[in-house]
Amino acid sequence: MALITCENVSLAYENNIVLSDLSFAVQAGMYLCIVGENGSGKSTLVKALLSLKRPTQGSIHFGDGLRQNEIGYLPQQTGAQKDFSASVWEVVQSGCINQNGCSPFYSARQKQMAQTNLERMALWDLRRRSYQELSGGQQQRVLLARALCATRKLLLLDEPVAGLDPMAAQEMYRLIQALNREGTTVIMVSHDIQSAVQYASHILHLHNKPLFFGKTADYLQSDVAKRFLGGGLHA
Repeated sequence: MALITCENVSLAYENNIVLSDLSFAVQAGMYLCIVGENGSGKSTLVKALLSLKRPTQGSIHFGDGLRQNEIGYLPQQTGAQKDFSASVWEVVQSGCINQNGCSPFYSARQKQMAQTNLERMALWDLRRRSYQELSGGQQQRVLLARALCATRKLLLLDEPVAGLDPMAAQEMYRLIQALNREGTTVIMVSHDIQSAVQYASHILHLHNKPLFFGKTADYLQSDVAKRFLGGGLHA
């Protein structure tokens, strides 16, 4: 069974349909990149996958044991987030909040999970530092560690390399690819189609409707890819 299945979904923003007739399924182990230009419906789809927006038509189903509150989400960075004054340790532990119910305390298991994910991101030595003192690349790795604390199955990453310098961006792509190879399913939203086709196993290309959904190798041979990528296609 798929982790997420969208069936004939239409979505609206401020009462205007921005995405229509969308059907696709995310299977365990996929690395799916959702690409498209600004205004193509990517951000609205993210909200729907997080159950923050209801489809005006169609349905979104969760399966294979995935619960709606078990998606590890890395949002787009904002100026306010970059100036967040909490410690790295506090930010990462906050990824466990949805598992706590009414308890204000973190369990020993959750603290161990936070430590493990900080170590995976090579950030353990920075755990006592203020989040706002870190570089952009380090901040994104902190948020990725936080997202990992929220899930065992699925990461949803919204423009995770936006604003990063080329070296930090490549490091993020490397980490995400490694997590996927270890068994974590990845959905990544990006406007960078060139990088998407280098890393993703599957592509969903939106332009207010689905232009393509399928394996990256098939996407590279499609008319959609030829139109948006021009002559720089590489299988």
